[in-house]
Amino acid sequence: MAALQEFKCPCCDGAIEFDSGSQKMVCPYCGTEFEIEALEAYGEELNSQPEENMDWNTAAGGEWQDGETDGFRVYTCNSCGGEIVADETTGASECPFCGNPVIMTGQFAGALRPDLVIPFKVDKKAAIAALEAHYKGKVLLPKVFKDQNHIKEVKGLYVPVWLFDTDADAYVRYKASRTRSWSDSQYRYTETSHFAVTRAGGIGFENVPVDGSTKMDDTLMESVEPFDVSEAVDFRTAYLSGYLADKYDVDAEASIGRANERIKRSTEDAFASTVQGYTSVVPVTSTVNLHNGRARYALYPVWILNTVWNGQKFTFGVNGQTGKTVGNLPMDKGAFWKWLLGVTGAATAVAFGLSYLLWLL
Repeated sequence: MAALQEFKCPCCDGAIEFDSGSQKMVCPYCGTEFEIEALEAYGEELNSQPEENMDWNTAAGGEWQDGETDGFRVYTCNSCGGEIVADETTGASECPFCGNPVIMTGQFAGALRPDLVIPFKVDKKAAIAALEAHYKGKVLLPKVFKDQNHIKEVKGLYVPVWLFDTDADAYVRYKASRTRSWSDSQYRYTETSHFAVTRAGGIGFENVPVDGSTKMDDTLMESVEPFDVSEAVDFRTAYLSGYLADKYDVDAEASIGRANERIKRSTEDAFASTVQGYTSVVPVTSTVNLHNGRARYALYPVWILNTVWNGQKFTFGVNGQTGKTVGNLPMDKGAFWKWLLGVTGAATAVAFGLSYLLWLL
């Protein structure tokens, strides 16, 4: 019996006590009663939860072959510290991350050779058209912003990405409840039943991307997803011709935390979608074990535009494979108040018209 008293109430987390009158375990806080056998089974379920293991094999990328990088140069931004790689025929006078001048620091050396690359399918003309479409119809966008926004300075950049593949075994426990109500001539009754729900099973993941650059905003990079990795090809230096490529500064080992976060969240969402038929479902704990995990090094195509307006930096990204465009836009406060007053005035006029019509009737 002492072991049972160590349990917290599955409904409210209060300490459970034995009630001699009912010969049951009772929570003094919410009044829920438990059969001792049911509580023992619940305890066994808790003790059977596996430990979490999310380890990886991060041996990604390969070695550059002799002479393969002879035609590439490294450009360094003195402002943000960004290092980009381009062939010797590509002009790289501005940093794609902050827009400040960059200087050539020498021949490319070091870093791993990418395993895969998704070639650009959206050319510069299409990227400019996508950005213009992103601005179109934004009535609160300052006109001077569009005039000062050097949209033709958009740059094609290959972003370093670590792709994680793994199989996951997961165990997730939920607190669920089901409520029913009924009434008679005098009272209305509500009965709430509480359940301990578990889900266990396996799920596979392929090509979970994690941005390998600290200069590339993770939110922006994830916003331009998805990329179709089925169109990725074995890396060849020819694909970099005419474009810039960011040198990764976050290796595969340092990217594991972000990969685990995305995998665990996706696993929990997939399992939660199977818990149905309850009034409420609250996840309590989850355990994810990974096996057969591996990481690969890839380059993703993104068009980047940085612009500064009123001292504030705005960054836009265009998926170089699909044309999907993301980026925050400034708001003209004067235009906003004119728009708001116009909407308010129109609503007032409609309300007045309805009131007058009702008065006539």
